[in-house]
Amino acid sequence: MPGYFEIGKITNTHGLKGELRVYPTTDEPERFSRLKEVDVRIKGHARTYEIESVRYHKQFVILKLSGINDATAAEALKTAVIVIPDKLALPLEEDQYFIRDLIGLTVFTEDGEELGELIRVLPTGANDVYVIKTNDKELLIPAIKQCILDVDIAAGKIIVHLLEGLRELP
Repeated sequence: MPGYFEIGKITNTHGLKGELRVYPTTDEPERFSRLKEVDVRIKGHARTYEIESVRYHKQFVILKLSGINDATAAEALKTAVIVIPDKLALPLEEDQYFIRDLIGLTVFTEDGEELGELIRVLPTGANDVYVIKTNDKELLIPAIKQCILDVDIAAGKIIVHLLEGLRELP
């Protein structure tokens, strides 16, 4: 979704007063506290809501949006995605990239062999893992400095060093 970043998914309602349980899909869930409004997208429709309150419970963000005042109204937003415009994106540090910019890049070894296309990024806790679609399988490459040698978004490519055994994993 160009122009917008997904920062959360509404997984359920919370209580009877229209609060929403949101699973944050951002590295910094605290960002919800700094926002005044968000766009909610569900089934091809989008609407901007002002944020009335934000609190945190376990791994979830509990969000109260203006106009959503009961459990029935909140239920209608279950499975929706919460997005913000690009201009509200947090600044990246060196060697950090937005996942949406990585998807679709062509991956090459340091020797120039084309491996395939980056199709998914798996967060694992310690480090992300890049899923590369090759001709016959998916290759999993840890997103660590020893493996990811260069990322060139403008050129549409990533250069990797394959650690011993990575190619043989099922």
